[in-house]
Formats: sequence, structure tokens, C-alpha cells
Amino acid sequence: MKKVVVGMSGGVDSSVAAILLKEQGYEVIGLFMRNWDSMVNNDIIGNPTNGNDICPQERDYNDAVDVCKKLDIPLHRVDFVKEYWDYVFMYFLDELKNGRTPNPDVMCNKFIKFDLFIKEAKKLGADLIATGHYAIVKNNKLYKSTNIDKDQSYFLSYLTKSQLENVVFPLGNMTKDKVRDIAKSYGLNVYNKKDSTGICFIGERKFKKFLQNYLPSKKGKIIDIDTNNVVGEHIGLMYYTIGQRKGLQLGGNNDKLFVVGKSIKDNILYVALGENNKYLYSDEALIEKVNFISTSRPTNCQCKFRYRQIDIECQLEYVNDNDIIVKYNNIKAVTPGQFCVFYLHDECLGGGIIKEVRKNHHKLWYL
Repeated sequence: MKKVVVGMSGGVDSSVAAILLKEQGYEVIGLFMRNWDSMVNNDIIGNPTNGNDICPQERDYNDAVDVCKKLDIPLHRVDFVKEYWDYVFMYFLDELKNGRTPNPDVMCNKFIKFDLFIKEAKKLGADLIATGHYAIVKNNKLYKSTNIDKDQSYFLSYLTKSQLENVVFPLGNMTKDKVRDIAKSYGLNVYNKKDSTGICFIGERKFKKFLQNYLPSKKGKIIDIDTNNVVGEHIGLMYYTIGQRKGLQLGGNNDKLFVVGKSIKDNILYVALGENNKYLYSDEALIEKVNFISTSRPTNCQCKFRYRQIDIECQLEYVNDNDIIVKYNNIKAVTPGQFCVFYLHDECLGGGIIKEVRKNHHKLWYL
């Protein structure tokens, strides 16, 4: 009998992944990861859970304990608080300091869930690793979930082919409603538990206040890029992202202004009028630190510049082993620091980090 170690988060998805694997005849073992400690990490300002009797991570662990008891499977626990800080959270802060918009969920998968977790699972004798992700692995290739609304291949795009060896995603072909129905049929209290949101393993935070725990903010000018007039004052460039309209706190007609760029050197936030202003659109991006899961290197494929985006037809120009120029047709708010993920229909080829955004070969965003 093959042994499968399942990453148990205390949520409904990982719980049902364990159920399905047990039904298939595997020996199932649960492994819970603790990756964030609010007290150790000085997560005080902007933390809505500070007054709670029990922190969210411990509540999740207790839920995982209850599920594993119900399913009659053992549960182990491992602490990656320091590693999460070093490999994920420091990346998150560094990107913000550089004026970019990071995606910690992608890095969390690469360095924690499918690296340190796998090493711990192997210590438990794992033949296979499983999580509650909505994606499909077949012949060491990564594919989208058939449930496109929940597909999470975007967040798995920075994994290597070797990291996906002996990995299974039992929910790859399932709807969320079906997952909740299965959990309910087993009498699991987590069947209607709310999906986790916010920063990976940290949760919902009042973002501006949360960052005050770690990064000093520096006020500066907000300038209308068309008129070069000062239209307001920003509270720190790290709090804004390309395409943002809300939260600028500009009065009058200025509520129709959108963030279109930043100058780190001069500490200026640039805005422009209207959601269809020309400064928000680009046709080319330089992608750095590219990771390929697939052996395919197409010149024509599809890509996404953010998770919920529909697939975009694009052309790839291979600069070297690490950098690719992606060409596309007039896309809005492509943002430095975010991930560009490549697809060939349903197969996720890999992805990289958006370094530069260009229009007619000219660099945008003034970073």
C-alpha cells in the first residue's frame, strides 16, 4: 500500500483531498505546517485577530486535528516560521521596497509547500505528496483544473518538474460545491468553512497598517502625468499598484485618476485621468527569472499577467535562459513584480517575474 502525506491546512479542500485518497486505498498521513507567528514576527498593527482567545493558525490546527480524528488518520505538525520569513516574507518586503507588486503565494508554493514540506513528508516515508490545490499533474506536467473558476495552476507555475514528481492533486477535476458536499457527508465541521484569503499563511490584514510593522513609509507627491501638476500626496509608494483608483484620497474630479507609474528615485506617484488612459496599456513585457516546468519552448502561446485574467495570446522572444520578452496586443495594467505565467492551451508551461513593461518598445512605469 502506497503512503501519501497530505498537507492538512484545517480547511475543506485539504480535508477532502485526504478523504478521496483514503477511499482510493492509500495509507494517508496528515502533515500540518505552521508558517507564521504573529508575536514572533511583530504582527501587531493592522492585525484584526490580536484580541482573539486563539490565533487563526491554532484554530486551523485544531480543525485539522478534528478532521484527522474523524478520518482515522495520523496528523503530524511542523514549524516553518523562520523559513517562511526568510524565503517568502523577506522577498515580499524587498519587492515592495523596490516599488513592485509581489505575489507571495507563488513563492510560498516554491519554497515552503513543495520544498520544505516535501522533505518533511519523505521523513515520514511518503511515496506520494498531496495538497488541496485545484490543478492537475499528469506525466510530470502541470495542467489547469477542469474547474476553471478555481484553477490554481497560476500559483504553481514557479515549481520545477522535479518538485512535481510524485505529487497528486485529488481535487483537480472537482467543483467547490462537490468538495463541500463530500466533507458534509463525512460529518466534517469544516464543510462550510470560509476559504482562506489575504497573504499566504498570514491571512486578512489591514494592508497599510500591517506594513507599518515592517517598512517605514515616506510621503511624496502625486503628479498628474499629463499636466505635470501636483494633485495630492501619497503615503508611501509601497501602498499603491498600477491601475489602482481607490484609496488615493484625492478630492473633487480627481476620483477618476488611476495610478499609472512610480518613480522610486524621486518618490513620486504618477496618475492619469480615466480607466482607459493610454498610460495603463502596454504591448510588451520583459520577464525575468523564468522557470519552465515543461520542455516545450513555443514562440506562440497564451499567458496570464494576474490570477483571474483570461488567457492572452502572446509571442515569446527568448533573450537567454532566464529572460523572455513577451509581446501581446494592448493589455491593461501589466504590473512589475507580478508573475507572467505561460500556457499552451491547458498545460501550464511555467512562468517568471515581470521586470519591465513597454509600449512601442519604450519602458513604462518610470521605476
